[in-house]
Amino acid sequence: MINAAHDIGPILADICEEAGRLILPLWKSDLTVHTKSDESPVTEADRRGEALILERLAAKFPGMHVISEEDASEFGTPEEVGRQFFLVDPVDGTKAFVRGDPNFTVNIALVEDGQPVAGAVCAPATGETWFTQDGQAMKRVEGGATRPIRARDWPQGRAVALVSHTMKPETIADLIAKYGFDEPKPMDSSIKFCRIAEGSADLYPRHGPTMEWDIAAGHAVLAAAGGSVAAEDGSVFVYGKADKGFRNGWFVARGA
Repeated sequence: MINAAHDIGPILADICEEAGRLILPLWKSDLTVHTKSDESPVTEADRRGEALILERLAAKFPGMHVISEEDASEFGTPEEVGRQFFLVDPVDGTKAFVRGDPNFTVNIALVEDGQPVAGAVCAPATGETWFTQDGQAMKRVEGGATRPIRARDWPQGRAVALVSHTMKPETIADLIAKYGFDEPKPMDSSIKFCRIAEGSADLYPRHGPTMEWDIAAGHAVLAAAGGSVAAEDGSVFVYGKADKGFRNGWFVARGA
């Protein structure tokens, strides 16, 4: 077990950035795209990034259980999980990565008793990293100075919701009616949580499937910034759903 008082967010941020430096040269490189059993894409960047992250986590936190996307895709997810475990997504937004868009991320989260208690998200293409530290959400760019970030209060008349690039206009209209935001903004990957955490957006309604490793690190950062993630019915959003293959239901991420 990792001592909950031991602040590991900066360690996870360093590992995410190292993995980001490894995969960034493969971005816009016409690398081969493979199709996994669930029809989602995977590239050499996913595999190399995951191998590095797993090696670093094993060295820093020996014996800790890690559930990672590509390993789970190849070998399946465990039937049960303990109180603490890591969730790893080496490239969230693989489709964006393949398209040459910058909104792909490297993600590591520590889950304890069903909640993400520490996490880091790195966007290699922009040099941005968000992570938890001392009960706050922090951000640094290109390894520079670290500064705290905070989710903003709902800005009446200017609220921004982050949505999928493929979302249909009628679906967006339904979401506006349901949640009351003013501007939809398409965006890929877990970077959506981080944009809300730093106060540049307000809402991320996800009415579709995700996996726990897709969102846990972003959830940790957003919660530390004063935001929240809840199930669609408003109940607490939990992790460690081994009986469901670590698949998520619908959720809504919000600012302060």
